[in-house]
Amino acid sequence: MRRTTMTIILLIIVFVIIAVIIRKKVLSNQHNKEVTELFSLSGDISNKTFNYQQLEGLPKPVQRYLKHVLKEGQPYINYVRLIHNGQFKTDPKKDWVEIKGEQYFTAEKPGFIWKGKTSMFTARDLYIADKGRLVVTLLSLFKIVDGQGESFNQGELLRWLGESVWFPTNLLPSENLQWSPIDSASARLTFKYNNIEVSYDVSFNDKGEITQMKTERYFGEKNLETWVGKFRNYKEINGVIIPTEIEAIWKLKEGDYSYVRFNIRKIEYDEPVRF
Repeated sequence: MRRTTMTIILLIIVFVIIAVIIRKKVLSNQHNKEVTELFSLSGDISNKTFNYQQLEGLPKPVQRYLKHVLKEGQPYINYVRLIHNGQFKTDPKKDWVEIKGEQYFTAEKPGFIWKGKTSMFTARDLYIADKGRLVVTLLSLFKIVDGQGESFNQGELLRWLGESVWFPTNLLPSENLQWSPIDSASARLTFKYNNIEVSYDVSFNDKGEITQMKTERYFGEKNLETWVGKFRNYKEINGVIIPTEIEAIWKLKEGDYSYVRFNIRKIEYDEPVRF
């Protein structure tokens, strides 16, 4: 009887292991297809270059920032891919967990894919073909979150815009993107796209670096809450000055809920393929 029980337990373990391996392969193939689709949807803007005349009329802190992070003649960045590590918190009352991730962006057409892994779950944040989505799977087997709809469209477009600090030619004024003054150390960033308007109040330090972005974002699917992104440890990489540390915080009634602390390990421009 004991031998039969052990055999059954071993068979179950083997089955679970095989199921996890197969599921990981399926998810990897799906991720490859999504990255390929993301890059295929965006056009080429590498023929455009940055010049100081584009800054005329912009708020003073914005001019100082763009002169600081970009060089005259800098080509516009089409595509971005990066790898990060860091910490993630799934609930204000839970502990931080280690996380590793990879992310891909397009500039000409708003879009990104982020995939983050912890020891227990894999999360995918996406904005592809004008649709936002958040998918979380437990142990690569069980889908525990699949968020879609208008609130996710708004939230993921906001994420794309805020993380443009990693490809700052995307923050130059355009038909869809405008800056307006607040005071000597801050300005409002507004982006209109696909019948959605999103904005940030952006803070700058004396060096000309963006230190914080604040906005109203959906916490869940119904409630708008104050969301803050903090940026630190700027470095020149590939000829562009960018923050290498980012923290994301919800300003809730119960108190601040910091849930993301990412460190950039590698970032490359205009390599429209998956790592």
